[in-house]
Amino acid sequence: MQKRVLVTGGAGYIGSHVVRQLGEAGYDVVVYDNCSTGNASAVLYGELITGDLADIERLYQTFARNKFSAVLHFAASLIAPESVVHPLDYYANNTRNTLNLLRVCETFRVNQLIFSSTAAVYGEPQQNPVTEETPTVPINPYGRSKLMSEWLIQDQSRASNLRYVILRYFNVAGADPLGRIGQMNPNATHLIRAACDAAIGRKPGVRIFGTDFPTPDGTGIRDYIHVEDLASAHISALRYLEAGNASQVLNCGYGQGYSVREVIECVKAISGVDFAVLESERRLGDPACVTASGKKIREVLGWAPEYNDLDTIVRNALFWEIQRDINIVKHPLVSAIARRLRQSITLPKSLDIKLRQQGHVQRAVFHNLF
Repeated sequence: MQKRVLVTGGAGYIGSHVVRQLGEAGYDVVVYDNCSTGNASAVLYGELITGDLADIERLYQTFARNKFSAVLHFAASLIAPESVVHPLDYYANNTRNTLNLLRVCETFRVNQLIFSSTAAVYGEPQQNPVTEETPTVPINPYGRSKLMSEWLIQDQSRASNLRYVILRYFNVAGADPLGRIGQMNPNATHLIRAACDAAIGRKPGVRIFGTDFPTPDGTGIRDYIHVEDLASAHISALRYLEAGNASQVLNCGYGQGYSVREVIECVKAISGVDFAVLESERRLGDPACVTASGKKIREVLGWAPEYNDLDTIVRNALFWEIQRDINIVKHPLVSAIARRLRQSITLPKSLDIKLRQQGHVQRAVFHNLF
């Protein structure tokens, strides 16, 4: 008998990749999403119910009609600078709606939960890479709203039979290597997405927010994780809970960081486009450097990432951005980028050395696509 699982926010960027992997693994999936930033076309498996977690009645009806064995909770607002400007919206959508979901789970005795959290709960860590024991001192409402959600889940677990895996994401990027799904939100602010948009001419350039951070090149450093590897971590977490194991809090990252300038140079090298780069002041709520220790997740879940390579992340993201937009596929610039994606690319020397030191091998993964 198929196990039926609920995925909130399953039409979004990360959620849709998890839904696809759940479907491929044989799960019966129900997606609950208000599609404010998600897209119905990204849901490749299961049933999509359009609804908001603030709508308690609809949420109850959804649980009443289905017997869920587990819930994977992605639905949230997630732009740190925006949270500084609109904090109440973040506490409502992230923290209050997690409370709503927990109440319904308790009513229908759904006792397995995987929660999409964030490295933003660590704020400005004093040491990198951060471990799960690093103090949680978020510096923006986004991080605080997620940490408060973690506390709700942990307190409910202590008072009930709920078991959970909280996954703290670092910077998610890339797309399905086969080009079926990827980042679809037109207002996405992720650096790699923004740089790809600049490379294919969708935007005039990319902006660096802050060049005076205490980092080697003055720009922020982040740990970029491929969305496929992050999705597989959720499948591993679900199987871990199904085996009856205890609750866990786990970082999801590779343990290495790239600066904003390094990422931009990588996108330029792979696309062959020297797009414009503008420098601006720092954004509110942006830390200088955050990278993950992935030791615990590997030990607890046996998680083995397959796409731990900036080159591959950028290639997958570029391919997705090219092929998803019928209006730009035939543009001469885009056609030239597509041809380059079939070739081995020479990266800037400093970045190439860094990748080789970390044991990565460049891979040309697209063939006969255009």
